[in-house]
Amino acid sequence: MGHPILIDTDPGQDDALAILLALAAPERLELRGIIAVAGNVPLPLTQKNARRLVDLSGRNDVPVYAGCSRPMVRDLITAENVHGHSGVDGYDWPDTQTPLQDQHGVDFIIDTLISAQEDEITLCTLGPLTNIAMALVKAPQCARGISEIVMMGGGFFEGGNTTPTAEFNILVDPHAAHVVFASGVPLTLMPLDITHKALATPERIAAIVAQGNETGRACAGMLSYFNRHDVEKYGSEGAPLHDPCVIAYLLKPELFSGKKVPVQIETSDGLTLGMTVMDWWGTTSESPNCMVMNQIDADGYFDLLTEHLGRLP
Repeated sequence: MGHPILIDTDPGQDDALAILLALAAPERLELRGIIAVAGNVPLPLTQKNARRLVDLSGRNDVPVYAGCSRPMVRDLITAENVHGHSGVDGYDWPDTQTPLQDQHGVDFIIDTLISAQEDEITLCTLGPLTNIAMALVKAPQCARGISEIVMMGGGFFEGGNTTPTAEFNILVDPHAAHVVFASGVPLTLMPLDITHKALATPERIAAIVAQGNETGRACAGMLSYFNRHDVEKYGSEGAPLHDPCVIAYLLKPELFSGKKVPVQIETSDGLTLGMTVMDWWGTTSESPNCMVMNQIDADGYFDLLTEHLGRLP
């Protein structure tokens, strides 16, 4: 049996590839559930997209839950300009078969963690941290079941991708991010400093298509759609493939390196709202609370992703 994980997500093309990567590695990762949150697109679409991905993978043993439909304090901002109306544009999705579970996603997270062994479950967060923060606020005792939270979010030397200082996942719900970063739970962060070095170039997309399966075709279609926005924005060869870094780290941690530093979240309105303030050079007396990755073996990352996607139908 693999290491038990929960995936909290707002799919999103890059979320989609992260989820499929996890679904393709059952011998390493025991995915106990996928929890959708509002983010890239509103909750009715993110929960549907999570179910679409379970369908595509053939892994109908994995339940899907709907969590929070808006951030803790602020109004929801979304990113259809990047991801398209559905959130996973670029592939002709068939009708959804996987059912949505009746239980609220936050309650599922709490129940799963409370019934777990101490330090048993890794939370993989690919979107805004609303569901996780709500679980920690509603049932603080559930933190004992968390081994680690591995998240995609933030940026430091790269700045932000939604404002000059803030990355999208953190900006959508900075108050939730503050709760999580102040929780004392072990944290590992995959920021823009990593993901901007992991570009979905035409050659890398072609390698995914060459696997010859429907999952590969779906992923290539989604990535080609996703690329059009970021190539124009960054002037790069391809879009940064953000979220699969979270799952790749669990499967092959040697692809990544970084440093444990203090990280705090700016929640005040203004130019720096949603900024991940990292004390990279130890200028304060704050204790390090987060392992922040800043180097990636991008070729190894795409090799891992391509090989695993080829295992699916």
